[in-house]
Amino acid sequence: MAEKFDVTVIGGGPAGYVCAIRLSQLGLKTACVESRGSLGGTCLNIGCIPSKSLLNMSESFHRAKNFSDIGIETGEIKLNLEKMMSNKDSSVSTLTKGVEFLFKKNKVTYFKGTGKLKSNKEINIIGLDNSQTTIESDNIIISTGSEPVSIPGVEIDEKTIVSSTGALSLKTVPKKMVVVGGGYIGLEMGSVWSRLGSEVHVVEFLDHITPGMDKEISSEFMKILKKQGLKFHLNTKVEKIVKNNNGVRINTIDKTGKKEELDSDVVLIAVGRKAFTKHLNLEKLGIELDEKKRINVNKKFQTNIENIYAIGDVIQGPMLAHKAEEEGIAVAELIAGQSGHVNYNVIPGVIYTTPEVAAIGDTEEQLIEKNLKYKVGKFPFMANSRAKAIDEPEGLVKILADSTTDKVLGVHLIGPHAGELIAEMAIAMEFGASSEDIARTCHAHPTFSEAVKEAALSVDKRQIHS
Repeated sequence: MAEKFDVTVIGGGPAGYVCAIRLSQLGLKTACVESRGSLGGTCLNIGCIPSKSLLNMSESFHRAKNFSDIGIETGEIKLNLEKMMSNKDSSVSTLTKGVEFLFKKNKVTYFKGTGKLKSNKEINIIGLDNSQTTIESDNIIISTGSEPVSIPGVEIDEKTIVSSTGALSLKTVPKKMVVVGGGYIGLEMGSVWSRLGSEVHVVEFLDHITPGMDKEISSEFMKILKKQGLKFHLNTKVEKIVKNNNGVRINTIDKTGKKEELDSDVVLIAVGRKAFTKHLNLEKLGIELDEKKRINVNKKFQTNIENIYAIGDVIQGPMLAHKAEEEGIAVAELIAGQSGHVNYNVIPGVIYTTPEVAAIGDTEEQLIEKNLKYKVGKFPFMANSRAKAIDEPEGLVKILADSTTDKVLGVHLIGPHAGELIAEMAIAMEFGASSEDIARTCHAHPTFSEAVKEAALSVDKRQIHS
C-alpha cells in the first residue's frame, strides 16, 4: 500500500523547501520530491548563492589589486581560480546540507527523485537509482522552478557556449567573453569575469540594459559598468553563433543594419528563463498552462484542479527566490486554513554587482503609464559621508511618492549595500509609509542609510546635504 501524505511538494527549490517546512510546522504530514539530489533548487546549487560567492571573491581580488591606492602595500596579487571555485562549491555544499537538516528537524519526508503526476492524488517517483515508488497525497504543490532559455539554433554546451550554470564553473579566465543579454544574470556574471581579467562585451537587443528597471537608474548603472571596463552593444541582435578552432564567433546586426563579428573565447547566453514543467504529466491531467507554458493559478495558487497548486517560477511573476519563498509560505498557510497572502507590490529586486542596484515598487515609466501624479526625491551617494569615507561614492537613491498622499510608490537605488538598504523601503511600503515618515525617522550617522533619509527629504525639496 502506497504511503499517504497530507501534502506533497514536487520541487525542493526556494519555493518548495520553504513550503514543505512551513506545512510541517502547521501539523500536516508533508513530503518533498526533488530530482537534483540536493535541496535548494537552481538558486542554491547553480544560481544566486554560487554567483554571490564569486561576485564577492572577484570584488575582493579587484580591491586587493588596488590596495596601494589607499596606503596598503602588498606583494604581487595572484588569482587562484581553482581555489576560488572550490571555496564557492564548499559554500553551496554547506548550505544544501543545512536545508536537508532542516527537513529532518521539521519531519519532512524527502524523496530524491523525479516526481510525475499519476492522478490528482498519486505521484510516481523515479529515484536517483531508477527505483520506482508511488505515494498518495491529498494535496500536491508543483514548484519545479525554471531553466535557461537559449537562442534559436544555438546549442549550449556549458564549455564555450554557456548558460549561467557554465559561467559559474569555468576552468580558466577567458581572454574575451561575450554576454548575450543585458539583464540581471548577464551583468552579474559579466562583472565577475571582467574583474578576474576578461574583456567583456554585452550584446543587448533593446536600447538599454536591465529591462523593466527605472530608466534613469539603468542609464546610471551602465555608465558605471562602462567605467569598470564592460563594453556594450545596444539595439543589437545576435544573428548567428558558430564555434571554431579559436573559440566562438558571434554575428550581430544593429538597428541601422550594421553588421559586426565578435570573436570570443566564451559566450554566455543570458536571455532569460522559462518555467520547467517537463515530465510532470500536466497535459494528461488537463492542468491549464498559459502561452509561455507557465501554470495558471488563482489567488489561492490553485490550478484548475483544486487540490493541485503551483508556486514559484512555474507561475507568473518575477523569477526571484524570495518571491517564491513568500508564495511557499502563503500556500502552506492557505492549505492549513489560514489566510496566507503575498503582496506583489513590495517585492524587491537586486543586482549584486559593485555597486549594487536595488528596486521596489513602480518605476517612473510605470507611474506615467498609469497616469499617476508623483513627486521625486533623489540623493547622490557622492554627498553621503560614509560612502565618501570608504571611497564608494557612485550611485543615488531615488524615491517616488504620490503627489497628493505622499505615499511611497517606488524606490530605486544604485550604490553601496543597496540590496540591504532596500529592506527598509520594503517595510516602509508594506506599512503604507509616506516619504515624510521616512524623512522624520532618525538614521544613524555615518551610515549609507542616511542617503535614504535625504532622498525622502528631497521629495519636498528640503534635503540638507546636497
